[in-house]
Amino acid sequence: MKITASNCWSQHFILKEGYSIAYEDNINACDNVFLTLETDEGLIGSGMAAPDMMITGEDATSVLETYKSHIEAVMKGEDPFYYSRLYEELKEAIPGQSSALAMVEIALYDLMAQRAGVPLFKFLGGFKNRILTSVTIGIMDERPALQRAKELLKMGIKSIKIKGGKDVERDIRLIGLMRDLIGDSIALTFDANQGYSLIESAHFIRNTKSAKLELIEQPTSPELTSQWHLLRQEGNIPIMADESLKKLSDSFSLTSRQAVDFLNVKLMKVGGITPALQINSSARSADVRCMMGCMDESSLGIAAGLHVALARPNFSHADLDSWLDMEDDPFAGLVILEDGYLYPRQTPGLGVLK
Repeated sequence: MKITASNCWSQHFILKEGYSIAYEDNINACDNVFLTLETDEGLIGSGMAAPDMMITGEDATSVLETYKSHIEAVMKGEDPFYYSRLYEELKEAIPGQSSALAMVEIALYDLMAQRAGVPLFKFLGGFKNRILTSVTIGIMDERPALQRAKELLKMGIKSIKIKGGKDVERDIRLIGLMRDLIGDSIALTFDANQGYSLIESAHFIRNTKSAKLELIEQPTSPELTSQWHLLRQEGNIPIMADESLKKLSDSFSLTSRQAVDFLNVKLMKVGGITPALQINSSARSADVRCMMGCMDESSLGIAAGLHVALARPNFSHADLDSWLDMEDDPFAGLVILEDGYLYPRQTPGLGVLK
């Protein structure tokens, strides 16, 4: 099988519901970049990038330029099953462009799984058929946050993530109100998006113990992760790294210092499926679990993350909800949300209909 042609384009999405996080307000839109790889056997592999200048250092324009200057030529005439060599060639040619790398590798894996005639999660090892996903509530006043939680409960959502990190006292109060509203049977997590100091993080943990949070995500800036082992001694809330984890060496550093209980792995952030699996193996060796997270991604990116998460036992959690806010998603239908669980299509590869 040989790649004979490729195509790459960007799409601007308006979000159905804007949101705010600790370091950015009023996020109402996003850009995704899509890639197709066509083969001499008539198969078409699909991939996507969700560039983010803050996290990946890319935007849609730079990803498209990278396609024209490197990706198109590197892929032409190649056998997708040499994905490891192709990935390393591109990684050397376009260092630091993690979402562009992820885009290419997702398309290559889609082709290989299609050629094998199985869904991608089975091609990767097939451990489970579904995973519970959290749905996020951005920073907002208490009343609309609680109203949004009621709506999520009506949808059958069983795991809710609360964003915060700007005002620790507000966050503590909201977590208490949220737990009272949703009851003990709904999983509740909190993401500070680097917003707290160490002192504020410890204060938050001490004062939310009764809410039985599943975890607190990225409580401080990455520069302070060397002190997270002290936060783990504060109480019963597991700590998860997100912005502190961008490459395999970060996984080793975080776990060897006993700084974390979870790692939030995002294909766009770490550079694709291969590094995601490597990070997961590194985490498992240290008895640290992984969550499969996402950026602002259409259903295509969400499907890729879902298939990877379903292929390994150490991916115990998922936060794959951005597709719910995408207007006019061209890949709608690749994932199925039912009673709080996310399911993939059972067709070969990622299940993209040609």
